[in-house]
Amino acid sequence: MNAPLLIELFTEELPPKALSRLGASFAATIAEGLRAQGLAPAGAAVDAFATPRRLAVRVAEVRKRAEDRPIEAKGPSVAVGLDASGQPTMALRKWAEKQGARIEDLVRASDGKQECFYYRSTAPGATLAQAVQPLIEQALAKLPIPKVMQYQLADGRTNASFVRPAHGLVVLHGEHVVPASVLGLQSGGLVHGHRFQGETDIELPHAGDYERLLAERGRVVASFDERRARIDAQLRAKAAALGVSLGDESQVAPLLDEVTALVEWPAVYVGAFEREFLAVPQECLILTMRTNQKYFPLFDAQGRLDHRFLIVSNMEIADPSLIIDGNQRVVRPRLADARFFFEQDKKMRLVDRTPRLGAVVYHAKLGTQAQRTDRVRALATQVARAIGADRALADRAALLAKADLLTGMVGEFPELQGTMGRHYATHDGEPAEIAQAIAEHYQPRFAGDALPASGTGTAVALADKLETLAGIWGIGAQPTGDRDPFALRRHALGVVRMLVERPMPGGGDAPGLRTLLEAAFATFAQVPAVVPAVDALHAFVVDRLRGWLRERGQPAADVDAVLAVDADRLDRVLPRLEAIAAFRALPEAQSLAAANKRIGNILRKAEGLAPGVAVGRDRLVEPAERALDEAIARVAPQAERRLASLDYAGALTVLASLREPVDAFFEGVMVNADDPALRANRLALLDGLHRLMNRVADLSKLAA
Repeated sequence: MNAPLLIELFTEELPPKALSRLGASFAATIAEGLRAQGLAPAGAAVDAFATPRRLAVRVAEVRKRAEDRPIEAKGPSVAVGLDASGQPTMALRKWAEKQGARIEDLVRASDGKQECFYYRSTAPGATLAQAVQPLIEQALAKLPIPKVMQYQLADGRTNASFVRPAHGLVVLHGEHVVPASVLGLQSGGLVHGHRFQGETDIELPHAGDYERLLAERGRVVASFDERRARIDAQLRAKAAALGVSLGDESQVAPLLDEVTALVEWPAVYVGAFEREFLAVPQECLILTMRTNQKYFPLFDAQGRLDHRFLIVSNMEIADPSLIIDGNQRVVRPRLADARFFFEQDKKMRLVDRTPRLGAVVYHAKLGTQAQRTDRVRALATQVARAIGADRALADRAALLAKADLLTGMVGEFPELQGTMGRHYATHDGEPAEIAQAIAEHYQPRFAGDALPASGTGTAVALADKLETLAGIWGIGAQPTGDRDPFALRRHALGVVRMLVERPMPGGGDAPGLRTLLEAAFATFAQVPAVVPAVDALHAFVVDRLRGWLRERGQPAADVDAVLAVDADRLDRVLPRLEAIAAFRALPEAQSLAAANKRIGNILRKAEGLAPGVAVGRDRLVEPAERALDEAIARVAPQAERRLASLDYAGALTVLASLREPVDAFFEGVMVNADDPALRANRLALLDGLHRLMNRVADLSKLAA
């Protein structure tokens, strides 16, 4: 009998931030297990369900019993299995006994090399009744549970371990309950509705009725995706009716996921707070509404915060006034706290807070935040000079950058560090670029985050991240495996992105990575615990660059080719990669890449080769080597001019014209001539060609 199989585990409220992953994992493991045992076809439809109080899956076309399958066991070769008189040996008899077979049941067949004995039989298909409990146990064991808790079962004696206490188990194959027992629960066909608005117990007549009856009688939207879509539609409809928007979509999506995991029958209502709170920086109000209350703030067409907000409730009622009033009364004290901190913080200037950083420990081996600030200031002024930014502004911004850590607002809302510094600096009358740089110096905070927009912000952000990298690396606290407690990978990626993506002020060049790392370690000269390790840290940052480029879709071979030539000037990496992509499209590309690889192999094997030795033209005796030398002399100045203007694609196009003389050289010239002078001269010719060809990238790495 083929029928849908429904499995539901009913629990107390599951962790909201993990619910979507838990539901997907539970469904995938059950479905894969059924397919693996032949109980469900490969293309069987799978419906995953997840609500705050349940994980469930329904798999279509599940068999009660899988089809029998033929099995074949290979035994000893005939030479081993039979003795000289053709009788079964002890080895064959033992093997047959192990298979549960008689000698006469064995067949002889070739395995492609020799004739062997085989035992062919039929294995009975798995039954759903036997398979379902191990499958559920396996699915529960594989759940990406953030933290397991122990609780006591109903018998008052037995303990169970799971993410939350479980209270119900449904295993329904079509209209039949399949016996199973997990977490002290016996399977049945009873599901439970909404805690307040639905029927407590709903008997399912068939697995296919699950989500329909839960919705109609239980007031539960079982599907996570359907519930999310319903909330999203209600939010946007309410916002449109009010003439406002939900704001930055990147901030809306994670909150939408979280509230979807908090409700089973969603309803969206409009709340409001007093307009006087809008005098507080809107970031403070937005943070407390989204993070603490799970509300959706609303914004006008200019992006300014509105005094109204949207509440996603788990109760749909005709008169929601009590729900709205209750939520407004809850959020008001939070907003009042934010206003209080803001007003109090403004009474002391940021610059007057900086001496207190001397009492804040940054790291036991690296000193206080005041000492760290001194290092960042020294580094920021160097970086500013290198990138063409204002050194005085960078120094002032670096001095004030960490001062907001001592404010009441940041103490209450640590996520606002930098943001509040900008507001307080503006209030103190600091120049706009300094205030902006205080906020920007934490950027990019995460993958995909915006980069600092100002030159001063870029200088301080680079200095801040480089100081962290050098200090933490220098005390031996490098990342290991999946552990990176100081977020050095994130800091390294931030440095990479600023050097690669951020145009330097005034169109200047970005400083070399090694120069920056050396300057960063130099700021720790008076800190004995820090051991400079420029080479190791440089390799670490370049590895992050390599991974980041590949994630952006750059071919691995192209990335390796470019970084093999220059892994220091990161601002030139993308133009070089673009040039490589254009070079690959040329008809000469593969031939030149292969020739370059061949030349590299020849030069590596050459003994006594002195790189950079001039070619003796009087020793060029073969027409092909003279033609190659003339071609190099003609092409080299053109390539150099293009390289000087950073026209990497143009340089490679010019070099592509060397294909014919290079091919002719290898066809007509013996490099390893018997005459030592001729051999050395030809190696010098190839060495010059190799260095010329690899100015943009190591072309040998592009060879197929």
